[in-house]
Order: sequence, then C-alpha cells, then structure tokens
Amino acid sequence: MLRFLLMRVASAIPVLAILSLVTFAIIQAPPGDYADYIRSQLINQGGASFAEADAQAQAYRVEHGLDKPLPVQYLNWIGGIITRGDFGYSLYYNKPVADVVGERLPRTLLLALVCHLLASVLGITFGIWAATRQYTWIDSTLSAIAFLGMTVPRFLMALIIVYLLVFQFNLSEIGSFFSPQYGGAPWSWAKFVDLVKHVWPVVAIATFGGLAYNMRVMRGNLLDTLNAQYVETARAKGLTGSAVVMRHAVPNALHPLVMYQGVVLPYMLTGEIETAIIFALPTVGPAIVGSMAVGDVYVTATFMMVLSATLIVGNIIADMLLVLLDPRIRQYGES
Repeated sequence: MLRFLLMRVASAIPVLAILSLVTFAIIQAPPGDYADYIRSQLINQGGASFAEADAQAQAYRVEHGLDKPLPVQYLNWIGGIITRGDFGYSLYYNKPVADVVGERLPRTLLLALVCHLLASVLGITFGIWAATRQYTWIDSTLSAIAFLGMTVPRFLMALIIVYLLVFQFNLSEIGSFFSPQYGGAPWSWAKFVDLVKHVWPVVAIATFGGLAYNMRVMRGNLLDTLNAQYVETARAKGLTGSAVVMRHAVPNALHPLVMYQGVVLPYMLTGEIETAIIFALPTVGPAIVGSMAVGDVYVTATFMMVLSATLIVGNIIADMLLVLLDPRIRQYGES
C-alpha cells in the first residue's frame, strides 16, 4: 500500500505541472487583462478620458508585469510557487493570492465535507432501502425524490429559498456565515447555532442534489448485485436477508460510488457556484467566477491548481478505498 501511494504521488507531480501550464494558457487566451478592467472603470465611473485611462492602465500593466510575454509570466508565477511558496498578488482583492485562498478554502472545505457526508450517508441508506423494497410505495416515493433532486436546477431552489426567507419570513442576514455580533467572536455554542442558521439553505440544496445521485446509483447497482449468482448462493446457504444484503451485496454495489469520490472533491470545493453566488457567500466558487470576470489571472490559476490537486488526491483516496473494500483488488496487487 505504501509503495502504491508513493508511486501515485510521484506520478501526480508532472500531471500538476502540465495542468498548471494548460490552465494558465487557457485563462490568458481571451483578450484583455486586469489593466483593461481598470481602464473601463476609470472611464465609466471615474469620468476620465480614454487617453488618461489608457495611460494609467499601461502604467499598471508595466508595474505588475502584465506587459511581459505569456511564457515569462508563467515562469515567474510557477517559479514563485516553487521557490518561495508565493502564488502571486491578487490585483482585484489587493492582497496576496495565498491570503485569498486561505480565507475561502477552509470554510468551503468544511461546508462541502458536511454536504458530502450527509449526501453520501442519506443517499446510500435510501438507495439500499429502495432496492430492497422494489416496486413498493417506498421505492416509488424515494425514486420521485431522486428524480426531483437530479432535475431541478440548484439556482432555482436557491432563488425560491431566498424569496421565502426575505419576503415571507423577513430575514435580512443573508450573504454571510455569521451575524454581525458573532463575526469576530470566539467559538461558542451560540456562534455555532448562528452559523447553522446562516448556512443551512446551502447545505440543504447541495445535500439534496448529492443525495439524489447517490440514491439512484446505489439503487440501480444493488438491484443488479442482488440478482448475481453469488448472492443466490448465499441465500441458498441459509443466510438471513439482512446478512446477504449488507455483507455480500452492498460492498460490491458500492464500487461505482467509491470511484465517484475521486471526482467529487473538486465539485465539492466549487461550493455549488450558482448557489453560493445567489446567497453571496465568500466561498471558492464565487471567487473563481469573480476573478475570471475581471482578469485576475493569479487568483483564477491558483484556484484551478487547487481543484486539480484535489482531483488527483480524490482519485488516490478512491483507489485506496477500493483496495480496502474489495479483497480481489488486494490479491491482484500482491500478485
């Protein structure tokens, strides 16, 4: 297992290098940069003439190295990461990129993990329940819920909840994680309750979508597995129904969901971009969209690197979970 882990980590380094190059090139492909954004702001909001705004934009471009060729900009950025751990300076947020990531990534990761754990536990449980009660009213009800969760757009559910909270319940504290009195206060039970009051809509929407996917996949896989010959053999040996399902069928039906964990981590970190934007939460998703809109290349590229790293880490974790789940994989690896 340790040898496998080291090999996967070593192979991830060149993959990250290639991804960083491709990502940086794609981000820079559209015309314009942050200096152009400054010029438009000076003209539209500052009342400056085109010549004055263009002169300031050119000066800003030279000062921050945006006038240099693309390969030079990339080498300066990646060289700062390798040698100094410097991810660059955010032109839009006016602070180091590491500070922007440090502010948004931990809270996004915790929020996403809560949603993912709830969606996995509830989705798998409901999927087993539906599969073992096929064609009953329970199966029909859970299938309808899964259908709604897979088809109703997240942004539509977010808009409906915002409308209800603001116009029906007169709640105004939307767009933050805490109420003003708890913003800089130390952690306490009251602060935790206040956090739950602010983030429950996002958690509910994200959990509902993930729950629906896990339920549908688990139900379909378990129905196929229950018809397998080794399951019939287990029943013929006199094992109880619960033992057949939980000991023999469920572990094999979990394989696709375990592999899904390898690609779900980046999706988790984006924090349901449209939902987070509607609720104006300071998470990773809105930061990516906002930095791309104004040409803040270093913020966008760094977050893309973070998502790429989580994709690689997720696949490694999924492979290790499969090894622990399926003895056949362990035997194949040892041979």
